[in-house]
Amino acid sequence: MSNRNDLLDNLFNNFLTGPNIFKDRESLRPDYIPDHLPHREPQLQKIGGILVPVLRGSRGSNIFIYGKTGTGKTAVVRYVIDRLIHKSREVGASVEVCYINCRLSGTDYRILARLGESLGVRIPFTGLATNEVLDRFRIELDVKRILMIAILDEVDALVKLHGDALLYELTRINENLKYGRVSIVGISNDLRFKDLLDPRVLSSLSEEEVIFMPYTAPELKDILLERSSISFVEGSLSEGALNLCAALAASEHGDARRALDLLRVAGELAEREGNTKVSESHVRRAQDEIEQDRVVVVLKTLPLHSKLVICGAYLIKKVDVEGLTTGDIYEVYKELCGQLGLEPLTQRRVSGLINELDVIGVFNARVVSLGRHGRTKKIRLGVANTVIRDVFQEDALVNQVIHYSPKCLAKK
Repeated sequence: MSNRNDLLDNLFNNFLTGPNIFKDRESLRPDYIPDHLPHREPQLQKIGGILVPVLRGSRGSNIFIYGKTGTGKTAVVRYVIDRLIHKSREVGASVEVCYINCRLSGTDYRILARLGESLGVRIPFTGLATNEVLDRFRIELDVKRILMIAILDEVDALVKLHGDALLYELTRINENLKYGRVSIVGISNDLRFKDLLDPRVLSSLSEEEVIFMPYTAPELKDILLERSSISFVEGSLSEGALNLCAALAASEHGDARRALDLLRVAGELAEREGNTKVSESHVRRAQDEIEQDRVVVVLKTLPLHSKLVICGAYLIKKVDVEGLTTGDIYEVYKELCGQLGLEPLTQRRVSGLINELDVIGVFNARVVSLGRHGRTKKIRLGVANTVIRDVFQEDALVNQVIHYSPKCLAKK
């Protein structure tokens, strides 16, 4: 035990007595909102201009914002909202803002509950009908004469899991309000998200649209220069390391979040080694560490039945059978369970597993309309076939079926 304590004491002491290359490492975190957002002035101005009527007691238009991950959507919206709330307090405008990450909140009920709670309405965690929660929210808006800005981040996650019924209600809510008003700001990483929406919802939600294009390498360099001046001690970051972070992130769809993560992890690697300067080699190793297969770790630690669901999708894709719907996957999954002597889960439970795999990015699922036949989910793998094969071959049970040829596919 003492040896272990000595190891940790040495590690802690080396950290405390070693060179300090960070001034403020928190400024490299994704949730940090800087005082200046380079190369996003047009978007700042447009979003601010759309929402500014609330300062005179009128609601702004609904806004739909889309662009890939790491293009500054959430940071810009939060920056504008912070300034808008500050100004509303100065002029006495009755403005409230509720920010909701739809991927985390998950259900229509919880999103409505969050909206109500932001106005002081007490709503139980479960137990009420969704319409009852909506009514309580609506009544409170009118009683308090509130101008509400509802920010629905990752709104695509909500629609993929539960359809667009809640969005329809929220985009129409002002028709039933006498004094209160709601403006919706929808943020999506999925550029195809609009294809999932009913035309009536789309026209209401997209009164105004703002597109965030990926950052270029020079733009990412400017962002990193500004942020590194806050986060690193002067002289502790080489120009080569900064340029490499920008170049690597630009090659991966202009993702500023990725660039900042690379810079932070590279700095932490240098710090652990007692170096006084972050070099290009630290950035290369940071890239390996970040990529060290987040996907592989996720796949390895999934429950058995989730692995078999993925295996079913993998086998379908391998033989190039078109469709890849929940029903297709369930048929193969059942056959794989039979091969392993396992009792299959119900189709409803497997549908839930598919939703969970969609949330973590292993699947990309979207709801499509079949007209009078209802809706179904079209699913595609978000992970390369080779990665799935290599990981599952190391699993003693799943390895028994990863090369199996399902009989139900032969019938198609």
